[in-house]
This record gives sequence, C-alpha cells and structure tokens, in this order.
Amino acid sequence: YKAAYTVKTAVNVAVQKYYGKRLESSGDLQTGAASCGSSCRPAPRSVTEALSEVHPEVTKRFFGCGLPFPAKLEGCRVLDLGSGSGRDCYAFSKLVGPNGHVTGIDMTQELITAARQYVQYHQEKFGYKEPNVTFVQGYMENLNEAGIQSDSMDVVISNCVICLCADKRAVLQQAYNVLKEGGELYFSDMFASKIIPDHMKQDAVLWGEGMGGSLFWPDLISLAHSVGFSSPHLVSASHIVVYNSELKAKAGDISYASGTYRLFKLPKSPAMSNATVTYKGTLAEFPDQLDFDSSHCFKKDVAVQVNGEMAAILQSSRFSSDFKIQMLDKQESKSETTPEYCHLNPFLLADKLGSSVKQCSKTSK
Repeated sequence: YKAAYTVKTAVNVAVQKYYGKRLESSGDLQTGAASCGSSCRPAPRSVTEALSEVHPEVTKRFFGCGLPFPAKLEGCRVLDLGSGSGRDCYAFSKLVGPNGHVTGIDMTQELITAARQYVQYHQEKFGYKEPNVTFVQGYMENLNEAGIQSDSMDVVISNCVICLCADKRAVLQQAYNVLKEGGELYFSDMFASKIIPDHMKQDAVLWGEGMGGSLFWPDLISLAHSVGFSSPHLVSASHIVVYNSELKAKAGDISYASGTYRLFKLPKSPAMSNATVTYKGTLAEFPDQLDFDSSHCFKKDVAVQVNGEMAAILQSSRFSSDFKIQMLDKQESKSETTPEYCHLNPFLLADKLGSSVKQCSKTSK
C-alpha cells in the first residue's frame, strides 16, 4: 500500500507541475487530444451556446479531449472531476440552470485559483441571482476528503483526466460512491490500443500528455463492473493523432483514441428482464429521436426491445419519465447476460465514423 501511495503521490505532483505552470494553453500539448470529440454527431445547440458564452481566458486553458455533455441536465447536481480552468463547469452552469449546481474539483491550485476568478462573471452572464458553481481543491481518488458527500450527485463528468491518474479504480469507485442511485458517470478520455508498458508510464511528458496513463480500452469494462457500475456505453470516439515525432517514436505501435462513455449506478438488485421501451419524444432538443449511445437510437413512438441492463438504466435514471417501459416475462439467459464488447471499442467506432483529431501542437509546427 505504501509503495502504491508513493507512486500515486509522485504522479500527482508531476501532473500538477505539467498543467499548473508548464502549460499556458491547450496549444502547448504535444498531441491533438485537446480538440477531439467532434466525432459522432453535432453537439446540441444548448451545448454549443453554453460553450460560446464561457469567458475566453477560461477556454484558453482548457485541456480536455472530448465533449462530455449528456442530455437532460436541468436541475441536476453535477460534479466535474479534474475541472481544470473551469470551461466545462461554466458551460454546465448554464445547462443545469439556476436550480442545479456544479462542483469542479481539481488537485492543481493554480487552476482552481484561475477558475474561481470567473464565478461572478458567469453568474451575471447567465442572469442568476446566486452563483451555482463551486470549485474545490482535492483529489478525485478521495472525494469524501474534499467534502463531496456520498449519494449526492446526479451526474459525474470527466474530460480527459482519468488518464492522468495512477489509481483509476479508486477514481471510478469514488465516482460511484458520490452518485445517487440512477446517476451516471459520463466521461471522455484517452484510450490505448494495447496495455501501456511500465517504461512509458515513467516518462513524465508521456504521462502529462495522457499517453503514459491511458487505459487499454477493454480494462475499462472490468474496472467499471468491479466497482459496481453498469457496463459502459460508448457514445462517440475519435482517433488521436500524435504529431510530435519524438513522442510518436516512444509510443511505437500503440495507437490512441478519444472515447466518450456513460456508466450508470443501478439499484443494488435490479430486475434484469428484457423490456420493450418507447421514447416519448419529451426532451426538447430531441423531439424525434434520442441517440443514447452509438448502439442505441430511440425514435419517438417506436417500440424497441432492449436487454435487462438497458431496461434497468432507463427505469432508474433521470430518463425514466421520457420512456414507456414494458417489462417482458422472458428472463435473460446466461448467454444474453455475458455479451461481447466489440461495440465498446473506441478504435472501431472511430474507424466507422472516419473521425480523427485535426489540431496539431505548437511544437510540431
């Protein structure tokens, strides 16, 4: 335990230095990761408008790799893991409305201090009587220590920071703990095509770029299940192009992709029965169909049969009122409850979509 804690602490210190002082803007990153996430479908107008209203100085220091903005956020309590400059937090501030609340947590004091400077600006910009954003310094491996209560959040968000954390299981476990039943972890991150070898994990620049700490994508599935989450649902994906020749050489035959996934905290013993579900078309920005993930597209008033886990997700989550759910008598067989996971491969989805990052780093020009 002591050795693991020492490694985690060393990684945290290195990441704090890399993002707190060394990088002045997202253009200083050595990969195109900062601009991915435009892959699967256009973002809803509410998201693009919210992002456009974020102060430019906040956006300048944004280091994320995706667009983790799920639907139906009004009134929600949202936690952003690794909130950085606060770009996503301030966009969520607009999306959750005056009755919702957004908490950003980051371990880097410089970024927390910078983010806090714009709380009043965005409160006034959005016309709120009170600010609905709070920034706290702390570690996503120990949210309770930072004052985040268990079973208190509707949605936990993360944008390309889990790859910077040494103890990924602890991050997922903490996210699970602070979510309410039916809540979700919706996050974008960098994933690797192979298991990252130890020598790459020890390279400070590779780690700071997310390349040294990226999960081999199938490991996300086992990690999610081990802490209690549902199976991950892949929403979108893009290939990440490494333009820096030195880093590309270090990576060898390992490829990288940005993937956005959603994981749900289901009731302890959900009834895992197949169901017929019908989307009511009640979400204002999705009147005709709701693209829940890359494998599930629900058209208004069209009944679709789903497996037991998806039925449990729709029944227990904030989307329950948007679906008519009819449980079927048929129980899932053993083979149905042990599915193949190729549809969760971000590299296959990125290939299918033909999407890759276009932005190169400053140092490669």
